[in-house]
Amino acid sequence: MIRFENVGLRYGTGPEVLRDISFTLMPGSFHFLTGASGAGKSSLLKLMYLAHRPSRGLISVFGQDIARLKREDLPELRRQIGVVFQDFALLDHLSALDNVALPLRMAGAGENEVVEHCTELLKWVGLGNHLDARPSILSGGQQQRVAIARAVINRPRLLLADEPTGNVDDGIGMRLLYLFEEMHKLGATVVIATHNETLIRRFEHPRLHLENGRLHVLHQSASSWA
Repeated sequence: MIRFENVGLRYGTGPEVLRDISFTLMPGSFHFLTGASGAGKSSLLKLMYLAHRPSRGLISVFGQDIARLKREDLPELRRQIGVVFQDFALLDHLSALDNVALPLRMAGAGENEVVEHCTELLKWVGLGNHLDARPSILSGGQQQRVAIARAVINRPRLLLADEPTGNVDDGIGMRLLYLFEEMHKLGATVVIATHNETLIRRFEHPRLHLENGRLHVLHQSASSWA
């Protein structure tokens, strides 16, 4: 699904924020991405999402070397990736339902199907009474749930989430994690960046751990570095 080989990333002429990153994510895998604030978790997710190109090294997504891709090929790849951004990236002029519906409408789904599926998912995340609400009147936690619903509505092959439970209590956070688990069971490859140790310990998934710009894989069941 994703392969990094000796990847480095720097912004401008500054020092590398990611150094010699090498790992492979198999189709249908589930990983937590952990590390201290400023460790580079968001930067690593942006590389996976093809929002950034590496300063050096090789990245392959869905079996394609991104260095060889033309700019016009990127939108088709990105449509197969669901992303939950820290800033939510909702469109202020659209309702909650219409924000969630964007991936389905871009894929050409029928309107009855769009409304039915989006309504059902928003009810599941506790926003059934806010279908017509615009982001500006929703709380941060509610906006986050809209962003998560939008990321999963189209059943992406790859699902990336940057602190998806950061603005909700542990009860809602657990419900959202179960939603990601359901997507995983349907075959999606999932990577979730989080600081929430309580939620991480509830699930037996390995970690991608960033420290000093380098990546380690921690297998939870063995509690050892690989």
